[in-house]
Amino acid sequence: MRPRVPRGQRGFTLIEILVVLVILGILTSIIVPRMLRRPEEARQTKAKMDITAIETALNLYRLDNGGYPSTEQGLEALVSKPTTGVIPKNWKEEGYLGKVPKDPWGTPYVYLCPGIHEEFDLVSYGADGMEGGEGKDADIENWNLD
Repeated sequence: MRPRVPRGQRGFTLIEILVVLVILGILTSIIVPRMLRRPEEARQTKAKMDITAIETALNLYRLDNGGYPSTEQGLEALVSKPTTGVIPKNWKEEGYLGKVPKDPWGTPYVYLCPGIHEEFDLVSYGADGMEGGEGKDADIENWNLD
């Protein structure tokens, strides 16, 4: 014999389950695309923070040595004493950065000194790794930080 189930405690009907699945599908189609954009925003914010930190290290280098590293010396001059170009006389033994970071997409930052826009230009080419672009592919430049 089957135990008696009170009227108010029966299971869901197929229609009720389908309605819930349709509602979940609609919500998923709205929310998931918004959530997927967040990692890209986080990468762009990280690149901006890296550029700001590198700018600070470059300014400390300039204060100690009277100028910025050349394009040839690059950002490595912030980690180890340059051996080419103008050799800095007051380079700090501990360096100015622990290591030269890559942008959040794994590409080296582009450094030009003298720069085209500023005393030095520091750029991440974004997700596509190529100059120009919009949205997630937009360049992040030290002269255009928000």
